[in-house]
Amino acid sequence: MSLFPGFEVGRFQSSGANIHYRRAGAGEPVLLLHGYPQTHACWHHLAPELAQHYTVVCPDLRGYGDSSKPVGLPDHANYSKRAMARDMVELMADLGFQKFHLIGHDRGGRVSHRLAADHPQQVHSLTVMDISPTLRMFERTDMAFARAYYHWFFMLQPPPLPEQMLQGQVPFNILGRVGREEPDLSKFSKEAVSEYVRCFADPAAIHASCEDYRAAGTIDLEHDRADRAAGLKLKMPMMALWGAEGVVGNMFDCLADWRAVAEQVTGRAMPCGHFIPEEAPEETLAEVSAFLALHPMQSAA
Repeated sequence: MSLFPGFEVGRFQSSGANIHYRRAGAGEPVLLLHGYPQTHACWHHLAPELAQHYTVVCPDLRGYGDSSKPVGLPDHANYSKRAMARDMVELMADLGFQKFHLIGHDRGGRVSHRLAADHPQQVHSLTVMDISPTLRMFERTDMAFARAYYHWFFMLQPPPLPEQMLQGQVPFNILGRVGREEPDLSKFSKEAVSEYVRCFADPAAIHASCEDYRAAGTIDLEHDRADRAAGLKLKMPMMALWGAEGVVGNMFDCLADWRAVAEQVTGRAMPCGHFIPEEAPEETLAEVSAFLALHPMQSAA
């Protein structure tokens, strides 16, 4: 793919999925996790630039892109953020990295939150983009949020109706639409969009993404409530970025929400909508680069 010049392509068999990824660079490891309705291609602006200074790993999450797409279990456990995070920990360990910087956008941010909670010793720093914690967002749901993020509540409905209705609609059902009256794809690379279209043409990808959202509204909340009951707070340095034109930044207090579950949180609004890495790549690269430089690892694994 010309979006990732110099990146090698690999596959890794985790304990629950076959993970497709790209890797390039040298130095401290940085793991980039994408959101919906996308693939690792959403990092095409940031990854090559970061790879000049870091070892950058860009996987497709379980159920997305060219990673495997297992049929969802009745309790959605195989699409829980815990299971998806475990894939990533196992991948990084296989590549020789027992500790790494972690950056996630959208669904990838939710996987990152769970990974940092379940495997804190692996995460040197954490960056999340345009999300507040899942439990907080569900508990604060009102009519305005339900209208803006209607897909959360549609996609978690039992199969097969959501899958049938979404076939042929993804990624344009969401891409460039979140928080906007009219869709705006002007900031998106045509090659990246073509990748999203190709990957979501597979009915298994539609099912997998619905399972991701079903897990978010069920088993993921159980895991988050258990963390809250235990008083768990993330201890690694954390940065939250959100779109000034997006739903999350306008309906939630991102810094306050993350400070409720993490001890060291900084962050700011970005001059864009929801799809931060693609809508404001230069500004995002500057923020990420400064944050990583501020929190260097003593030695990369």
